[in-house]
Amino acid sequence: MSKIFVLDTNIILHDHQAIKHFQDNDLVIPIAVIEELDKFKKGNDALSYNARAFMREINRLTDKREFGARGVPLGRNLGFIKIEPNHPFAPEFQDLFRDDIQDHRILSTAMWVRDNNPGRFVALVTKDINLRLKAKAAGMAAQDYLRDRVEDDILEDLEREIVVMEADSDAVQKLAYGQDNALEWQAIAKKEPKPNQLYKFSFGGTTVCARYDADRKQVVLVRNREAYGIRPRNDEQRFALDACLNPRLPLVSLTGGAGTGKTLIALASALEQEKDYDQIILSRPTVVLGGQDIGFLPGDQKSKMSPYIQPLMDNLDVIKRCFKPASRQALRIEAMLKEEKLLISPLAYIRGRSLGKVFFIVDEAQNLTPHEVKTIITRAGEGTKMVFTGDIFQIDQPYLDQWSNGLTHLGEKMNGQALFQHVFLRKGERSELSEIAAKLL
Repeated sequence: MSKIFVLDTNIILHDHQAIKHFQDNDLVIPIAVIEELDKFKKGNDALSYNARAFMREINRLTDKREFGARGVPLGRNLGFIKIEPNHPFAPEFQDLFRDDIQDHRILSTAMWVRDNNPGRFVALVTKDINLRLKAKAAGMAAQDYLRDRVEDDILEDLEREIVVMEADSDAVQKLAYGQDNALEWQAIAKKEPKPNQLYKFSFGGTTVCARYDADRKQVVLVRNREAYGIRPRNDEQRFALDACLNPRLPLVSLTGGAGTGKTLIALASALEQEKDYDQIILSRPTVVLGGQDIGFLPGDQKSKMSPYIQPLMDNLDVIKRCFKPASRQALRIEAMLKEEKLLISPLAYIRGRSLGKVFFIVDEAQNLTPHEVKTIITRAGEGTKMVFTGDIFQIDQPYLDQWSNGLTHLGEKMNGQALFQHVFLRKGERSELSEIAAKLL
């Protein structure tokens, strides 16, 4: 028999299309979930969008029909969906869960569904770890939503995207000192590498960095370049700067711990190429309490964003300190800020826009869901470059982790695409103290 899955509110807020991803199994939505979704229906952020999209889909499914004993069909080769009224806990559990909160109403309804469907597997699906633990303590099967979860081996591959190898000395010399600074891929591999595969070749006590150019069918040298006063301090930063400065790579993701230079490199690259773009936009997720949109905060947009943009401004100050206050570069940065060619904007206002000829930097992208990352990238118009930066091990969203966040999802899904490059930055360069703390604390 098909299974029954009872969905928590956070599943729908995470992915409003989740109800289409349970194959031919039946779904139950507790009425407490509908009540919680009602609190999210107003706003510009992704949570509000998902809440509204889900309610529209339920309204479409129930148009001119009512929920039967099993519910309404979700579609071809899919199961049924039903909204279930609240049900109290069985007497033996009423002292265990005394607080009258929505989580307990969802759990009690899930347990009622299980008890009234003997012979069928029933599980509560939630991204809330605490609720999963409560369910298991009460003997109720509970699961995470795993559709967009990246497997451990794939996550490890994303951190080992650079191939370190020893190559024939003649080949490496041709790459490093030859006229074209390139060599045929057959010289270093048995099969053609994936687009933008990164290499580090050991040669005479030094390291030569290279990248596979799928258009040229050659492995090309990655030079040590400079962008608006910022020079790479290690090989990974060299790869990152090369990717951000490459006009044939419209999508780049940079991951790594604190102080590895992700945001600084992205911002310096944007400033270096500012003549090629109509606007440079910097943004980051606004992680706030209570699911509130930043619109409820007092003040104008600049005041609302002030607490979130300070890290971006700190990176801008680092670049400005590379030049004298009256230098052409420093004055140009001030002019771009005044003219809003260099603009800091909340992500909540991106939906519906078409970003043409824009260098778009999304900082702290590990706090985005896969759906939010997709929404941002689909805004890209002609001539736009997008750089996502973040640390997948420092996530502030309660229902995301290193396997299911949008930044990890981006690296896994876009891996091997000619228009995309991912670089994992390992070494912290902020200070010796910062690097030691990142390793030991």
